[in-house]
Amino acid sequence: MKVLVINSGSSSLKYEVFDLNAEQSLMSGAVSRIGTKEADHACACGDKKQLTKIEAPDHRAALDFVLQAITGMEGTPIKNLEEIDAVAHRIGHGGSLYRGPVVIDQSVIDEIRRLIPLMPLHHPAMLAGIDACQKALPDIPHVAVFDTSFHSAIPDEAAIYGLPHEFFTAGVRKFGFHGNSHEYVASKAAEYLETPMRRLNLISCHLGNGASVCAIQRGHSIDTSMGFSPLEGLIMGTRIGDLDPGIIPYLMRQHHLDIDALDKMLNNKSGLLGISGVSSDMREIIAAADADNARALLAIKAFCYRIKKYIGAYHGVLGGADALIFTGGIGENNRSIRSRCVQGLEKLGFAIDKVRNDRCEVHAEKPVCDISARYANTQILVIATDEELMIARQCARALDYTSSIKHHLLATDRRPIRVSVSVRHAHLSKSDVEALFGPGYVLTSKSPLYIDSEFAANETVDLVGPRGRVNNVRIIGPERLKTQVEISRTEEFQLGIDAPVRESGDLDGTPGIILEGPAGRIEIPEGVICAMRHIHMTPEDAELYGVKDKDIVMVRIEGDRELIFGDVLVRVKPNYKLEMHIDTDEANAAELPPVSEGYLVRIESRS
Repeated sequence: MKVLVINSGSSSLKYEVFDLNAEQSLMSGAVSRIGTKEADHACACGDKKQLTKIEAPDHRAALDFVLQAITGMEGTPIKNLEEIDAVAHRIGHGGSLYRGPVVIDQSVIDEIRRLIPLMPLHHPAMLAGIDACQKALPDIPHVAVFDTSFHSAIPDEAAIYGLPHEFFTAGVRKFGFHGNSHEYVASKAAEYLETPMRRLNLISCHLGNGASVCAIQRGHSIDTSMGFSPLEGLIMGTRIGDLDPGIIPYLMRQHHLDIDALDKMLNNKSGLLGISGVSSDMREIIAAADADNARALLAIKAFCYRIKKYIGAYHGVLGGADALIFTGGIGENNRSIRSRCVQGLEKLGFAIDKVRNDRCEVHAEKPVCDISARYANTQILVIATDEELMIARQCARALDYTSSIKHHLLATDRRPIRVSVSVRHAHLSKSDVEALFGPGYVLTSKSPLYIDSEFAANETVDLVGPRGRVNNVRIIGPERLKTQVEISRTEEFQLGIDAPVRESGDLDGTPGIILEGPAGRIEIPEGVICAMRHIHMTPEDAELYGVKDKDIVMVRIEGDRELIFGDVLVRVKPNYKLEMHIDTDEANAAELPPVSEGYLVRIESRS
């Protein structure tokens, strides 16, 4: 599969062609100074490079030249545009609607246009790129890949600002950016560590002219330094980063700055440039600092201090990190900046080996370099990012979702999925059964469950939390190796604990609870979760629906208050029966009876 990646800026157009079967870049290039009679076109294919002056009054003209270059450059493997299977468009902002890549239709274009106020400099150019590409290549799919999608899992408590709540519901929230880069380097870290992403906690530092830090928990972004706009967070090349909001009215009143002047200053005249007075380029700032420029040195210190603060904060948010990642132009290439960012964090488990750091070089052939000290508790990795490759992968993913659902549409219509409401319950280890009910006690079956071999027991326990208690919690048998308690958000509040949404059995870092039975009382150190909604399937069911184990899907549940549930985990085992499980809060939202039916409508992600 060959994918053309398009990244349209206000006055530039970057592109790259990938062969995804080999995950190989075939050629890349960029047109700069669009809107002038002497725009620059730079193109590379293997060891062949070209630099030419072209006339590019608009993005359509620039794209026309790009398409000619793709097939006409010396050494290009693309002989005909018909070899291109899809076009992937990088889009800056997906708002609250887009949690992943989508095939572009008129509704998608309308939504991108509606989001222009959030990215006024970027979205008009990106829309121009889509329009030009669709006219030039009308017979192949075009896919939108959003910078913000990776951060769509950020919980409300991390996304909300301390404004009146009506602004939050109107869309004033943290969105985050650099999502494609953070997701890519997280996947490379998982490969290097030989551990699935869903088992890792990572802190990713994308450091370039734009810069952000991301807390990645089990494959999901749960917080990031950029916020409603790319202005929040770290000190950047020309962007201010975190700012006391009181400064804005002060500058307007006392320094007579209007909105436009203030906006330009915060975006284009602040950050490293504003502090140093030298440049927005870290290389030039370091050279100035080496020449005893005090403001340049202050800019470096402030830049690294802010990064260090976020690393420490996200270490706390994650409850510890398996790896710290440096990427982006500065993160990949500047050893002194990396060292400054980690210095003083040794007690948190971060330490850099000076020799390994000095020798570190990352590139396409060697994308990962481990610079952590051998005595450190947390690995520190430098990873070469490849946002364009990630965008191409996301494009293929979107097309895979679409084709799989279309292919299996009739099958899903013929066979709805049984939906059952799972009330609060506990799974107990054998030793805990005996501690709560007495030595040698064996659970007794009240009723069999739809899943083979499991039963609702006659026995119940009481849960005791810091705030309150929940009585008569049903036990599900038979015994398990480890005790686990599954509750709803409502019961979480009642108990006074913060239970994460997890797949059953994934208990690391979860809160504990006190359980009381007729014969005793125990306290488990961890094991309380809000169960991730999920579907049990046999391998035959999975084949029918076009999914596999660990896929994430969307399910539509009909009724008077019809709902579509996203983030539904597919679990496949031979002894399962087809059934979706949701908790009581989710069922109440849709006003569902204990048993109802749902229909698979979309695959959100592949395992």
